[in-house]
Amino acid sequence: MARVTVEDCVERVPNRFELVLLAAQRARGLSRGEEMTIDRDNDKNPVVALREIADQTIELEQIRTDLVRSLARAPEPEPADEEVMDLIPTEQNIFGLQDVSAEEEAAHGAGMSAEELEAAIEAELGGRSRR
Repeated sequence: MARVTVEDCVERVPNRFELVLLAAQRARGLSRGEEMTIDRDNDKNPVVALREIADQTIELEQIRTDLVRSLARAPEPEPADEEVMDLIPTEQNIFGLQDVSAEEEAAHGAGMSAEELEAAIEAELGGRSRR
């Protein structure tokens, strides 16, 4: 078994950081069951990936494409907070208020002056006035 070094791979992938990303992506692919292009020789997946890169038995563009695709996932939507859920309209009357149709509201509120409306609001609020 020949020992693989980074220097063997740098000839094919000059940037060491990119080499690490590509080798890690290939090792994940091997873990998922992708076919190896060389003999394992009792090596673990990262070493096999580096040996494949050094021996030029795999297509680097395909690994780059897989890497970009794996990193470009759409983020999962965050769960809505309780305050936001309170603002979302629902079919249920969760506030215990009386449902009033638009016709009833127009008939009831049409005859009130501004003073009568203000007095009715104060009465509903229990006599508390605005300050």
